[in-house]
Amino acid sequence: MSRIGLKPITVPAGVEITVAEGNVVTVKGPKGTLTKTFNPALTIAVENGEIKVSRPDDEQLSKSLHGLTRTLVNNMVEGVVNGYQKLLVIEGTGYRAAKQGKDVILNLGYSHQVVVSETATISLEVPQPNQILVKGIDKQEVGQFACEVRAKRPPEPYKGKGIRYDGEVIVRKAGKAGKGAKK
Repeated sequence: MSRIGLKPITVPAGVEITVAEGNVVTVKGPKGTLTKTFNPALTIAVENGEIKVSRPDDEQLSKSLHGLTRTLVNNMVEGVVNGYQKLLVIEGTGYRAAKQGKDVILNLGYSHQVVVSETATISLEVPQPNQILVKGIDKQEVGQFACEVRAKRPPEPYKGKGIRYDGEVIVRKAGKAGKGAKK
């Protein structure tokens, strides 16, 4: 049995959930609205302030979708209540970020500045010149946007310069061996 799929999701106060035809789940909360379509084989029921996901049989596909669907619905509820955020850290001499209106201007050692713009669902903050905070209500969207910003200058393994996630460990390599070193 799926341990995650069996857990009911408690619906906090101020959150409205509707399940339409074809397993289209809409979650409305204080931070916004999210809509997602799930596999019609599963049953998503809202009763007594709880959401329960159940599967029709014990086939492999049903089992794998059971826990996944429950987690995605839970992420939707969590997103409209609290939101999600990812912190990116910029390391390197002269590397920095600055907020300018709805854009973030990045100096990353290139001959030009890199401009990253906010979208309708993603907001950007620059708490310090070497940090970028990506915020939104959709967990997948926040992670994808943070990944795209990180890809502008991924951390390199020799000095660790570049954009990395907060808490990400960069495995460092040794530099070149000196003259006369044995192979």
